[in-house]
Amino acid sequence: MQEVSFTLILVGLIAVVNPLGALPIFLSMSDDKHPEEDMRTINRAATAVALILLISAWFGESLLGFFGITVDAFRVGGGLLILLMGISMLHGKQSHVQHHPNEADVVESKEDISVVPLAIPLMAGPGAMSLVILDAHKVHGWGGELLLTLAIIAVAVIVWLVLLIAENMRDKLGVIGLNIATRIMGLILAAIGVQFIADGIKHLLPGLM
Repeated sequence: MQEVSFTLILVGLIAVVNPLGALPIFLSMSDDKHPEEDMRTINRAATAVALILLISAWFGESLLGFFGITVDAFRVGGGLLILLMGISMLHGKQSHVQHHPNEADVVESKEDISVVPLAIPLMAGPGAMSLVILDAHKVHGWGGELLLTLAIIAVAVIVWLVLLIAENMRDKLGVIGLNIATRIMGLILAAIGVQFIADGIKHLLPGLM
């Protein structure tokens, strides 16, 4: 694993998890709750994000093998998924890959939103799970696996911090600031998706390269 790989994995995960995109739902559902309830929601959401991504990283490739899916084929499919998410974020929209509009109505009827839909599918959705599975395939040895695990834990901590200061961020950044941050992360995601697609096609169809 290269020295810059930890940073690349961390930046990519932050972009695809996009905790800023979860702020509107979290803030809308926490206005009438006590601080203790908000704290429990934040703790559960961050823990769920960590567990979902860690399980995907550790067992995702074995699951692909069970279904007879090659890593290169998954790399192209996951790249397309991440590219679509990035394009959606560049347009200032929440990707349906992460959160379908019909789920917004379900949220209103739920008291605990920490795991569903806040952790999954809003933050640790299909795009994030695809990314960690592909990252897990690139790392080698216990050292690389440890760095990937630390990157996932770091992202969960960042999720926890963002939700903790959600109200302050809303007041200071405003809608425009959040949209700018979302578009920057969307650009990063689009580039990651294109790279995954190119790498997958290169191995699936070596004659084209």
